[in-house]
Amino acid sequence: MSAAPRVVSLVPSLTEAVAVSAPGLLVGATDWCEHPAGLDVVRIGGTKNPDVDRIVGLGPDLVVANEEENRAPDLAALRAAGLPVLVTEIRGLDQAFTELDRLLVTALGLRRPDWLARAEEAWGGLRPEFDVSAVVPIWRRPWMVLGRDTFAGDLLARLGVRQRYADHAERYPRVPLAELAGCGADLVVLPDEPYRFTAEDGPEAFPGLPAALVSGRHLTWYGPSLVRAPHVLAERIRQALA
Repeated sequence: MSAAPRVVSLVPSLTEAVAVSAPGLLVGATDWCEHPAGLDVVRIGGTKNPDVDRIVGLGPDLVVANEEENRAPDLAALRAAGLPVLVTEIRGLDQAFTELDRLLVTALGLRRPDWLARAEEAWGGLRPEFDVSAVVPIWRRPWMVLGRDTFAGDLLARLGVRQRYADHAERYPRVPLAELAGCGADLVVLPDEPYRFTAEDGPEAFPGLPAALVSGRHLTWYGPSLVRAPHVLAERIRQALA
């Protein structure tokens, strides 16, 4: 790899991690890569439908992907075209820190960024503030919730929010609304991605249950947003339970 590797990112949170750590390395990113603001790179389609030919034409030294967010056939096509592809697996906070080190320091040869150390400090010194159970929808029509072994679930658990479906056999189970509303949770946590829950779209399905509308970027992204995520998430949960 050259001294200044050319990088294409297929994962919004990793796009932000690379762009903040080493401005100028990114030459391509998905249409969904909105952070940092003003990112000026070639857009190569979505996370699930990247334009393989366009990526190949950019001649990157590394394509950054994730085993959950990107499709195996697309990654296989990129490898078949001769491109190195680094695939991350992130199902918990500790694994996120390990994979960010693997990408930024080992693969790209960067100095360990200050924001990564600050994120570890922010979460490492955390003590659970809450003692509540919650359902965490990520989609509606059909209703889907966080299940077992998820990054977002790990973050909530560290704040003291226990998922009602954390022991489900599936990672993102489909659960009928009547079951969700009647499962005995203390709280419903509604992120604004992947489904964009809002004050007018989501809380009404759970009458009588406190609803915390949270930033999906702070709940599901593994990158610089982790620095402020404990504070941002805790504040919204605190407001919902007040």
